[in-house]
Amino acid sequence: MKIIIADYIYRDGKFAENLAIAFGTHIEAVDLPEKLLKKYPDAKLIRTKPYTVLFPGFINTHVHLEFSANKTSLKYGTFMPWLDSVIEHRDDLMKDCSNEIMQNECQEMLRSGITAFGAISSFGTELQVCEESPQRVVFFNELIGSNAQYADMLYGDFLERIKASQSCDADSLITPAVAIHSPYSVHPVILQKAVSLAKQNKMPLTTHFLESQAEREWLEKAEGDFKTFFEKFFNTSTPVTTIREFMHAFDTYPTHFVHCVQANDEELAYLAQKGHTVAHCPRSNRYLGCGRLAIEKLRALELPYSVATDGLSSNDSLNIFDEFRSAIMLHHQAPVQELSLRLIKAATEDAAKALGLNSGTLEVGKNADFALVTLPELPKRPEEIALWSILYTRQADAVYIEGEQYV
Repeated sequence: MKIIIADYIYRDGKFAENLAIAFGTHIEAVDLPEKLLKKYPDAKLIRTKPYTVLFPGFINTHVHLEFSANKTSLKYGTFMPWLDSVIEHRDDLMKDCSNEIMQNECQEMLRSGITAFGAISSFGTELQVCEESPQRVVFFNELIGSNAQYADMLYGDFLERIKASQSCDADSLITPAVAIHSPYSVHPVILQKAVSLAKQNKMPLTTHFLESQAEREWLEKAEGDFKTFFEKFFNTSTPVTTIREFMHAFDTYPTHFVHCVQANDEELAYLAQKGHTVAHCPRSNRYLGCGRLAIEKLRALELPYSVATDGLSSNDSLNIFDEFRSAIMLHHQAPVQELSLRLIKAATEDAAKALGLNSGTLEVGKNADFALVTLPELPKRPEEIALWSILYTRQADAVYIEGEQYV
């Protein structure tokens, strides 16, 4: 048993003083330090540095490790030129993306306080890295394939990757999961099979959705830059589904919809009605010219969202605090104190619910996953701690997973 005491503990959207946490692999009690010391006299006492805030471990719900070798190969600015550059450089980037590079990026996430992440895997190449990572990993095996001629073959490969992730050692903290690439890239027949598979096995489910205006124009009108793309690479000028048909495929199972930048009010309301959630990737959306996700609309609809980094194919770091700071600047119209608190909640409690993890809050019975942040001085106003934490943190001061310290 261990007892940790910090100046402030983030609970229920507020920062409580004079509290401590007793924990093993899970949180056993949250109370006044003197009460916990009396209850657990043999516990190891951990006193944090002055001005330290104890957060639940942060959760990065959406990251592509397979493209971690990218630095300047891919073209940022607008979506379709970026996608063309992915096709052009994909093989070289995959070849250059060694386990060491991916391990370094997992460590980068860990140092920023990320204790769990959702890994979107197109080929399964990062499974060993995720097994060896100390973090919890929801391993999203991604299904892609819009050509009916190859659909069965692609689905068979997808099933093999699912089995591989299911056979991981229990000590690796891997949760097998299903990812659907997007409405424009997955044939409806195998889409429905994959959704049924996730539902039957109670696996987390996610999908990219309406990331760019080009995607919307293609799905609605079979026009625009995506038409040129599909004619060039896939010899087709007809989308395999519509926006409405795609959304309805997920009606019976809660899904984490990624991006949603170009979703309209009616579509967002439908996602909320069906109990889905959204992954917000501020820097990726900005770097690829996709637009701004209107998070104020999500709030009005009570549609929960997480904050995620996406991968280094469309970002410059996997640091969650870099993402928070970018979100503050992107959503310049939002009151900064309120937004800071909302971002913290999005990357802890709401992210945990979206991925089905027993984490995200500092409550009895939850996993003992913590991120400790040390501020430069004692806050004059506790209600501003979320903002100061975001502005002044590059790396967490300490990180615990299942009660063990890794940073």
